[in-house]
Amino acid sequence: MTPVLLLAAEKESAQVTDWAARIGWVVGLALFVALVYWLMREGWKWRGTLQGDLPELPTTPDETGPARLTMSGRYHGSTTAGQWLDRIVAHGLGTRSRAELTLTDAGLDVVRPGASDFFVPAAQLREARLDKGIAGKVLTEGGLLIVTWAHGDRLIDSGFRSDHAAEHHEWVGTVNSMIETNTREGAER
Repeated sequence: MTPVLLLAAEKESAQVTDWAARIGWVVGLALFVALVYWLMREGWKWRGTLQGDLPELPTTPDETGPARLTMSGRYHGSTTAGQWLDRIVAHGLGTRSRAELTLTDAGLDVVRPGASDFFVPAAQLREARLDKGIAGKVLTEGGLLIVTWAHGDRLIDSGFRSDHAAEHHEWVGTVNSMIETNTREGAER
């Protein structure tokens, strides 16, 4: 026999795929992923239950007056003031969405398509500043507009990012001067 024929005779056929084992692994992995998502969903609901003492969010009054500023961009969520990782999920405040902000003498109107709108009365505004992050979103320094406001017995930080980041500085100045004016007028009464 020639050496070529001997080599061909010694080759084995390719390994047959064990489909039962492969399907078992795929089903097991799919069940594991489903379990993880279910646990995350339950954790979100549990956090909402813990924050159940948060009062309902105010709605926009019929008369708000002329707009001082408007901004379109993204709402990135709300946290307990000063604790940028303590996300508030009650009443839809944890849901990220597009947002249209309007600042009037009456307060800050936040319109969110696909999520709950809310209104922050001018008397409840406490501060506006630029920051780099809020729960689940970190940007460059000054990349987020953070508005601190009082709701019930809590101070809340809400994070927004404008489609045009240059607007953030004007918002910080206008909101803070509005707060100073309201504080001064309240002290004179």
